[in-house]
Amino acid sequence: MPSGQVGEIRFRRTLLERTSPMMGPIVMMFLASVAMSATGDHHGIPPAGTAGVLVAMLVGTLLGRGQGVTLTHHALVVDNVRRRVIPWSGVQGILVDRALGQRTIVVCEAGGRRTRLPAPTGGAFSWDPRFEEKFHTIGRWWLDHRGPGWVPLTPLIAYGSDPGLYTPK
Repeated sequence: MPSGQVGEIRFRRTLLERTSPMMGPIVMMFLASVAMSATGDHHGIPPAGTAGVLVAMLVGTLLGRGQGVTLTHHALVVDNVRRRVIPWSGVQGILVDRALGQRTIVVCEAGGRRTRLPAPTGGAFSWDPRFEEKFHTIGRWWLDHRGPGWVPLTPLIAYGSDPGLYTPK
């Protein structure tokens, strides 16, 4: 959801986007605990190990709250493990990459680098109903702020899969 001061839009990872990677391990640990209880086998996963995994997952969820992107007039700011500032003039394309049932926005830079944005994302377990709207907001900001001297360098096909150029709605 966009938020921030005038002239700036922020998209942060939602709670569902932060917690969905943990659902598989949590369900597997729960099923293993149920199976061990039903069979009387208590030599499987120790309670301390289970608690340690759950604490690590909780810490990861809390630390992931700041992950996302900020759209400013001059650049796209990517807040992930490290912060990156990508000037709009250096962006050659914005596309949606689909892999393993997950949709992510990828920024193709002039130097050939592809930057996968931490938010927004979409997929089977982290479905964002506003993913398309957020994708078009980022694309529109790029088109509006890349500057009059921007020149395309290479076709997007050089970056891998070619879903087509970004075209605003």
